[in-house]
Amino acid sequence: MVEFGKKLKERQIQEWGGYYINYKLMKKKVKQYSNQIEAGVLERRHVLKDFSRMLDNQIEKIVLFMLEQQGLLASRIAQLNEQQEALLEQPDISKISELREAYRAVGQDLLKLLLFVEMNAIGLRKILKKFDKRFGYKFTDYYVKTRANHPYSQLQQVFKHVGLGAVVGAISRNLADLQDRQGSYLSIYDQPALPLQEPVVDSLQSAVDRLTHSTNFLEFLGQHALIMHEELPSLVDEHIDNQRYHFMSLILNLANTFLYMVNTYIIVPTADDYSTSLGAAPTVCGIVIGAMAVAQIFSSVYFSAWSNKSYFRPLVFSSIVLLIGNAMYALAYDSKSLTILLLGRVFCGLGSARAVNRRYISDCVPLKIRMQASAGFVSASALGMACGPAFAGLLQTNFKIFNITFNQVTLPGWVMTIAWACYLVLLSISFIEPAREIEIDDAPENSSAAQNDKVEKGLAQPLLMSTEHEQDDDGDQECDASDEAPEESRRPANSLGAAYRLLTPSVKVQLLIYFMLKYAMEILLSESSVISSYYFGWTTSKVSIFLASLGLTVLPINIVVGSYISNMYEDRQILLASEIVVFLGILFSFQFIVPYSVPQYVCSGLIMFVAAEVLEGVNLSLLSRVMSSRLSRGTYNGGLLSTEAGTLARVIADATITIGGYFGESNLLNLTLIPSLVICIGSIVATCCTYNSLY
Repeated sequence: MVEFGKKLKERQIQEWGGYYINYKLMKKKVKQYSNQIEAGVLERRHVLKDFSRMLDNQIEKIVLFMLEQQGLLASRIAQLNEQQEALLEQPDISKISELREAYRAVGQDLLKLLLFVEMNAIGLRKILKKFDKRFGYKFTDYYVKTRANHPYSQLQQVFKHVGLGAVVGAISRNLADLQDRQGSYLSIYDQPALPLQEPVVDSLQSAVDRLTHSTNFLEFLGQHALIMHEELPSLVDEHIDNQRYHFMSLILNLANTFLYMVNTYIIVPTADDYSTSLGAAPTVCGIVIGAMAVAQIFSSVYFSAWSNKSYFRPLVFSSIVLLIGNAMYALAYDSKSLTILLLGRVFCGLGSARAVNRRYISDCVPLKIRMQASAGFVSASALGMACGPAFAGLLQTNFKIFNITFNQVTLPGWVMTIAWACYLVLLSISFIEPAREIEIDDAPENSSAAQNDKVEKGLAQPLLMSTEHEQDDDGDQECDASDEAPEESRRPANSLGAAYRLLTPSVKVQLLIYFMLKYAMEILLSESSVISSYYFGWTTSKVSIFLASLGLTVLPINIVVGSYISNMYEDRQILLASEIVVFLGILFSFQFIVPYSVPQYVCSGLIMFVAAEVLEGVNLSLLSRVMSSRLSRGTYNGGLLSTEAGTLARVIADATITIGGYFGESNLLNLTLIPSLVICIGSIVATCCTYNSLY
C-alpha cells in the first residue's frame, strides 16, 4: 500500500502541481502544533484559528484553479459550438468527424479536472482526520459546520463539484447531436434515456455521479454488503481481477448466501411450536433461533481468517456443517431432545460463511462489475429472508417414513439438508479456486499513453470512497518521523482489539446504529409467531405470509431510495430521518390501554422494518466512508466488524425474548420493545453529536 503523500505525487498532473493541496506542509504543521501545545507555547484556540486560515487558503487555491479550468473548457466548447453551427449550413462528413474528436478531447481534459478534484477532496478529508486524531476529534465538526453551510462556501465547490455538471452536459449534448441517429433530430433533452455510444461521456457521467455521492438502485443496494475497497486500483490490479474472476464460482458464492438466509428464517414461523412439542415454553423459540447467531459470532472470525488462504475449502466445510446441523434439527423431534435441537442450530451457525461470501466479491470480482455483485449479494440475502418463511408456510403436512416424522416443524430441517447436499455437489463440480497471487511487472508510467490510462483508471473508481478516509497515521514518511512506523501504520488489524482501536467516534456511532436496527428487526421477526398467536390466534401459514411480505419489501424500498431519495438528500439526512421513523415504528408497536389489533401490529411492524432497511443501506454506506482503510483488508476487516455487531444484536434480542417469556406472554411484547426504544433513542442522540463529521 502506497502512502497517500506519495500517491498524491504519482497521480497528480504535473503541470497542475502547484494547485494541489499541500498535504506535506499541512501534515508538518499538524505535528508542529502538537509539539507546541505540549510545550505550552501555543493555545488550542490559536491552533484552531491558524489551521482554519491555512485550510481556507488551500481550498481557495483549489477552487479558483478549478473555476479557471472550467472557464477554459467552456470557452473551447463555445468555439466548437460555433463550428458546429457552421456545419449545419454546409455539412462536411470529414469536418463532423474532426469536430467529434475535438469534443472528445475536451471530455478527456474534463476527466483530468475531475481527477484533480478527487485527489484534493481525499487530501482534505485525510488532513482533517489527522488533525482530529491529534486534538480530540472536534475540529472537523467545527470546520464543516462553519464552512459547508455558508452562502459563499468554497468547501461546497470541492465536494459538490458545482458547475462541472454543466460542462458535462454541454459535451454530452453536442456529441449526441453529432452522432448519426439515422435521420432522427431528437435531442438528449427530448429522449434522456436514448443511449449515447460515447465512452468518454460514460466516463464523465460515472465520475460526476461518484463525486456527488449520487447513486442508483444497484449502487445503493450494493452498499448493504459493505464490500470495502482498499485502494484505487492500478492496471495490475485490474488485470489480476480479470484473471481471478469466474462467473459460475460467483453464482455459487451468491447461492451460498441465499441458502444460508433461507436456513436462518425458515424455522421462525414454527420455532415456538417445535419448542412446545419438546415440552418447553413457546418463548424458548428465542434460544432456538438465537443459537445460530451465537455460533455465528465465532464462525465469522475463523471463516474470515480462512478466506485469507482459500475460498473453496471454507465453502465446502460450511456446506457439510450446515447439512449435519439441519439433519440434527430435524431428528430432534423423534429423539424428544431439546439439546439435539439446539446443537443442530449451533452447527448451522458454525457453518455461516458470509465472511467468505463478502471477501470473495471484494477480492475476486473485477471492479467494473463489483457493485453489481455486491447488489447481488444483498438481493440474495433479501430473497432468502423472504423465501424462508414462505417455504415454512408451504410445508404443512404430517407423515412418517421408517419411524422418522415429517411435519411442519421437522420438514424445514429436512428440506435444508437436501438443499445443502445438492449445493455441495454443485460446488465440488463447478467452483474454481482463484489464484492467490500473480506477479506482473508494472507498466512504465512516463509515457503520455500511460498518463492517460492512469487518469482513466483513477476516474473509474468512486471518488470519495472508504480509501480516502484512511486512518490518520497513514504512514507517510515525508515529514513525520515521530509518527508510527510506516509498515505498522499500513498493516491490517491483527485482532479485534487492534481493530477496535482504529474506530473513530463516527465509526462507533455507525456500528451502534447497525446494532440498533438489527436488534429491532430481530425482535420483530423472532417473536412474531408467539405474539401473533397470543393476540390474534394466527396459524403458521399466516405468520409465514406476514414474514415473507416483510422480506419482499426490501427490493422495492431500495429501488425507491437508491434511485430517487438518495439523489435528493445527503446520506446523513436520510440516516437521521430513518432513525426517527424506526423510533416511531417501535413506539407504535407498544400495547397501550386499547385492545391490541392486527392493523396496529402489522402497520407498526411494517413501518419499523421498512425504515430499518432504508437505514441499513445508508448506515453501511457512511460506515464504509468513515472507516479506516486498514479495516478494508485482513481477517479483522470492516465487514467482519459489522457482521459481529449485527450478530451480537441478534443474540441479545433472542435472549431478551426468552427472558421476557418468564414474565408471561401478556407482558412479552412491551418488555422486548423497551430495550429497542432505549437503544434507538441513544443512536439518535449519538447521530446528532457526530452529524457534522458525516459530511
